[in-house]
Amino acid sequence: MTEDRHLLIVEDDPTLLMALSESFMSRGYQVTWAMTEEEAIRRARKARPTHAVIDLKLAEGSGLEVVSWLGAQEPRPKIVVMTGFASISTTVNAIKLGAVHYLAKPATAREIEAAFDHVAGRDMPEIVEGPRVSSLKTQEWETIQRTMAETDFNVSETARRLGMHRRTLARKLAKQPIR
Repeated sequence: MTEDRHLLIVEDDPTLLMALSESFMSRGYQVTWAMTEEEAIRRARKARPTHAVIDLKLAEGSGLEVVSWLGAQEPRPKIVVMTGFASISTTVNAIKLGAVHYLAKPATAREIEAAFDHVAGRDMPEIVEGPRVSSLKTQEWETIQRTMAETDFNVSETARRLGMHRRTLARKLAKQPIR
């Protein structure tokens, strides 16, 4: 029997959001995501996540409010806070509200997973990464996803930036649509 792991990702950068979503889905998580504080709380009420990755500085609202709301839930999800604007007071506040750990951006899915199991007062386990080998197909797909997000999902502009024919890109997207 496998553990049911449902992850809520709250991130307002669509490229990072998509990359994290794909990484965690490939690790067996059910993923729900949100880009605003209000949307995050609304989706968390429905999804009842077991884990959460929350960006503190959102374009609309505060990730700290989401941490506070999730921290008051029973059972409390394992919450990891990420931000590019770290401060000691914000870190302490996030931990008091229920976060298990705090990471500076950018963080990998492997680092985030290790942070979920972090125990307060102990050092983070060292993450030993072997050589990262991705298939050419995986690299191509990640590049397509990133470029699609950068162009607001405009297929013609994405094809132009990638130097491929629009119909070729459309065929690739039809085989594996972006979620």
